Order: sequence, then structure tokens, then C-alpha cells
Amino acid sequence: MDNIDLNILTLLIKNARVNSSEIADKVNLSPSAAIERIKKLENNGIITGYTAIIDPSKLGKDVMALMSVAIEHPKYNDVFIKAVASNNHITECFYLAGEFDYQLKVITDNTAMLERVLNTIKSIPGVSKTKTNIVLSVTKNDHNVAIDINEES
Repeated sequence: MDNIDLNILTLLIKNARVNSSEIADKVNLSPSAAIERIKKLENNGIITGYTAIIDPSKLGKDVMALMSVAIEHPKYNDVFIKAVASNNHITECFYLAGEFDYQLKVITDNTAMLERVLNTIKSIPGVSKTKTNIVLSVTKNDHNVAIDINEES
């Protein structure tokens, strides 16, 4: 991957709807060469998809919480992961090292729904402990990794 690829990624991070002609213009390639580069980034799994970023509060989803979950034994991980995957209120799930095994990001309409999600999580076989923190505000919410473009000598 060279600086042209990194520049293409940077443009797509800023606006995934930018057209290939504009990308080509900004990275000094022909449109067909820019399209070929983008396809290569997709085929290599560097770009894994494109999505709209939604503001949950505009849809009435006013409660965000981070829930830490401890599992008593790894044999319960598959059951836990399956339960998490089927719950639409859980938007992210991270497997951790440390005091807790998983960190969940939960977005709900209200605290009553958060309580139901929490009780559902607590009832999953193997869940031994939870800790829930309510998010008051989000001060940074980048959806991608930082791209460092090195200047070519």
C-alpha cells in the first residue's frame, strides 16, 4: 500500500459517497485507475464495507451505556456471543483481557429498555458479573482508524 492508496482511504473516510472521478482528480490518477485501486483495497479486505452513520438521538434512541460482562468460564463464550449477536440494542461487543471478559455498547430508547437488556444479559448462562455505565455525552466518536500518510522523499 502506497501513499496514493492511503490518500484514497482518507477521502473515503471523510465521505464514502465521493465519486471515483473526484477521487481520481485529488490523487492524480485516471478514474479507471482510481476505481481499480479501490477494488484492490476492497478485495484485500482493507475496505470492509460502506455505511451511513446515524445519530441515534434523532431516532429517539436517547440512552447509551457501556456494559462490562464477566463470564465464569470460556465454555460459555459461544452462547454469550450468540445472544449478543441477536440483540439489536447491542451495537458493539469487544472481547477483553482483564477483570471483565466483554465490553458491550448498548443503545436504547430509554432506561426501561436498558433495564430489560441488562436483565437479558444477566440471564445468559455463564454470565457471572456485569457493570453498566451510562454515557452522558460523546466527546469523540471516530468510526475509523487514523491514516498516517508519509511524505515521499
